[in-house]
Amino acid sequence: MSLKRKIALSLSIAFSLLFGIVMVVIYVSFNDFRRDEFKERFRQRLEFTSHFIAKSKDFEEEGPLFFSENSDNILLNEQILIFNADKELIYSTIKDRNVTWDADLLKELDEKKVIYSEETKPEIYAALRMINGEYYYILTSAYDTNGKSKLSYLKYLLVATYLMSALIIGLFSYYFVGQFLRPLEELNNEVSTITAHKLTTHLPLEESEDEISVLAQSFKTMIARLDDVFQSQREFTASASHEIRTPITRMSFQLENLMKLEEHSPETLAALKQIQQDVYQLSDLTNSLLLLNKFDKENIQSIYEEVRIDEVIFETFETVKKSYPELKMDFVITEDTSHDTLLTINGVQSLLDIVFINLFKNAAIYSDNSEMKVQIKETDADIKVEVISYGNTVSEEEQPKLFEAFMRGDNSQNTSGSGLGLRIVKRILEYHGAKISYSSPLENTNKFTVRFIK
Repeated sequence: MSLKRKIALSLSIAFSLLFGIVMVVIYVSFNDFRRDEFKERFRQRLEFTSHFIAKSKDFEEEGPLFFSENSDNILLNEQILIFNADKELIYSTIKDRNVTWDADLLKELDEKKVIYSEETKPEIYAALRMINGEYYYILTSAYDTNGKSKLSYLKYLLVATYLMSALIIGLFSYYFVGQFLRPLEELNNEVSTITAHKLTTHLPLEESEDEISVLAQSFKTMIARLDDVFQSQREFTASASHEIRTPITRMSFQLENLMKLEEHSPETLAALKQIQQDVYQLSDLTNSLLLLNKFDKENIQSIYEEVRIDEVIFETFETVKKSYPELKMDFVITEDTSHDTLLTINGVQSLLDIVFINLFKNAAIYSDNSEMKVQIKETDADIKVEVISYGNTVSEEEQPKLFEAFMRGDNSQNTSGSGLGLRIVKRILEYHGAKISYSSPLENTNKFTVRFIK
């Protein structure tokens, strides 16, 4: 999850929790207000009834008229029971069904004088009052239909408001956080385009003292230092390669002229040939390092071209054969694809030449019979090139380290070399999104497999 989304989500959750707590407080407070209001209305109704009893002379005649005129302005679904001192029902507003009551409630009134119960349905407010010198038990019950209806409406209103507010807060948080972090995103986009060959990229700097501006300035300073280091490295590599290539070329030319003389003994001629091979190897290594210095993984794709693998193989074989004329190649192409065989990939041919020159030289140097088999297998997903030679193999312990720099196996102890060839091969193939592996499927069989993803 991106930083922008994390901050926006955190702000949304924080505001939503705070807003939710406020909503709950509003709901609970309104419910308490409703209960207190309803209880007060109960009390007023009981006082109203007590006043009626004190003024009335005949419950049976005056009660129905009095309560019918005054029942809707105080409570809803109101029921009133009035008992005398002997706990006999003397008046009831219930006319259409049998009247029942809780005798224990009347006994409890003898002790408490006033009872309010909101746990029962309907709610009850009862009192024992002395009116005109006589005791009366007054039981009033009612539903707070109006208050509970308002409470229910408030609940749905608060829930809907909460959901809408949470959504709006989330959107606004994401938008404003995006605006605040936009300079950081611009900085990230600029930094992501920087490569070893593109260190002079202008970073967006604002006249501000905030953390993002400080970070951008630090990046700019760091890039300037890296540019100085890489520039020095490139200049050194180019200068060193140029200075090395000149004496190597002279040495090679002088060795060729020297070997043409006839007065050399067989031992001297063999030594001169070995020196010539070492000079050729040093020249190839210098050319490879100089070529690699021009590219990196980021900018190499800009110069990709369509390359035929079979043509690269034949051209590099002819190049290697000049140094190792006894080398022979058995070339095979197989296919398992629903399309026509193209044998083409996107890459840099000069770098791919280095890959197969190194592999073919290994086959020439380390094989027993100076023969190798090159097999191309093309499918809809990839192109595999297998270079197989026959001779001493690399041990299982050394195989995982075979493509490391300066790594030389036990089978190369009596052969000159730098130990950089396979490391350079792996690096070039990584630039092309390809992979290389080594295996020994049979005794005295070395197989290198290069896999290009289509």
